[in-house]
Amino acid sequence: MQQSNLWVKVPKPNPDASMRLFCLPYAGGGTMPFRTWADHLPPQIEVCLVQLPGREARFRESPFTNITPLVQTLAQVLDPYLDLPFALFGHSMGSLICFELARQLRAWQKPSPLHLFVSGRRAPQIPDRDPLMYTLPEGEFLQKLRQLNGTPKQVLESAELMQLFLPVLRADFAILGSYVYLEERPFDFPISAFGGLEDTIEPFNLLEYWNKQTCSSFSLQLFPGDHFFLNTNQQSLLENVGRLVLQTQPS
Repeated sequence: MQQSNLWVKVPKPNPDASMRLFCLPYAGGGTMPFRTWADHLPPQIEVCLVQLPGREARFRESPFTNITPLVQTLAQVLDPYLDLPFALFGHSMGSLICFELARQLRAWQKPSPLHLFVSGRRAPQIPDRDPLMYTLPEGEFLQKLRQLNGTPKQVLESAELMQLFLPVLRADFAILGSYVYLEERPFDFPISAFGGLEDTIEPFNLLEYWNKQTCSSFSLQLFPGDHFFLNTNQQSLLENVGRLVLQTQPS
């Protein structure tokens, strides 16, 4: 499992867990927003953080720029962890990766998640509003990042830090901008969507269309806050995630 360990960080290993929750980050993000989640979720859930190339301990690695090879690789490296029932949680870009990962697992006849949690991301059949952002010259790209309000101010104001962060940010926005939705049959497991009431990047009305991606149950829960409500309303979010995970856990 050595290769998988590059990809999967388990802050609080739980040998008694009865299911796993895999968490995938937003564009330019890493595992940090999810580091304490295990402390606030039911004890039978082992939280597994997916660490993508190009960030944190893997910052020297080349990031992916296309979603297809990324989810194919993920489906392989996560395979040793699919011996327990599991759910997927992604925020923004992470939602899209989770969605396509679930499709890849189904195509390869691997175990499917019991529940898909999508957060701060429009349904995949709705085109990205700014697909060519990753192709912008550096000055315009930085201005767009400021508008999105997801990159820390100290990073945006430091030329040295931005040179470290720019490659992975461009790569992540290339994943989003180059994404092409293909029609497939809906999933047979529940999908729960979460959104911020003041999110101007991914308005919550665009999250409602995730209901087309499942023939099982669908729910949409909204929280006060902007696109990064998962940081400002973490407790309420995790209460919902924990409750919904337990609802779908096998008896």
